[in-house]
Amino acid sequence: MARRALKTTAASLTATAALLLTACGGGESSDDIKGADKGSESPSASASSGSGSTDVDRPDVSLPKDLDLVFDFEKPSDQDSAAALDDAANYIRALNHGITKQDPEDPAFQFYASGQAAQYAHSQIKEYADGGWTLTGKDRYYQAEINPVDESEKVKTVNVSFCEDQSKVYGKEVKSEKVHRTKESLASYQKFTILMTFVQGKPVWRAQQVTVEGKAEECRG
Repeated sequence: MARRALKTTAASLTATAALLLTACGGGESSDDIKGADKGSESPSASASSGSGSTDVDRPDVSLPKDLDLVFDFEKPSDQDSAAALDDAANYIRALNHGITKQDPEDPAFQFYASGQAAQYAHSQIKEYADGGWTLTGKDRYYQAEINPVDESEKVKTVNVSFCEDQSKVYGKEVKSEKVHRTKESLASYQKFTILMTFVQGKPVWRAQQVTVEGKAEECRG
């Protein structure tokens, strides 16, 4: 079960891959998911180093025990890059938190995002909530890269990109708790590119724009 994949420019939101929930049909159903018995290890307030403040009161992004988000990222030596990567991961946690809470107005993603990135999170959460779906299993993120875009006295901007392996995360009906298992395929792999911005005086790096490339061959294998 995949989130919607899309490609964007600064002025547009254009869906380019399969619609949400298309990966939920046609597979074996089971209420017992192998490897889904571990809770997310993400903290409710993951502190960022560098430009981000460690003292800010961050929102809860914890997840149910049957949804495990794994971030296989090597921590950059540069403090700003490390902080931007941390908060890009928090944006993903917040998006999933909203899905599991079934709340399109969840304050978590609004804390970590604005602009198009906030619109994307809102639309994803709303489609899950409207359809009566949530997520279960193990969702893995890896091969992170950070590329500076712009830096001024008051604003810093970087592109954070990483792969996602959704082959072990599945759709679950909220009411019946029925799990829809799907087989691994190229559609299981996506690549995120998130434009992260830090404004002097603000507590965190925030996602401004997000591009999600579906069926990302470079992320497979």
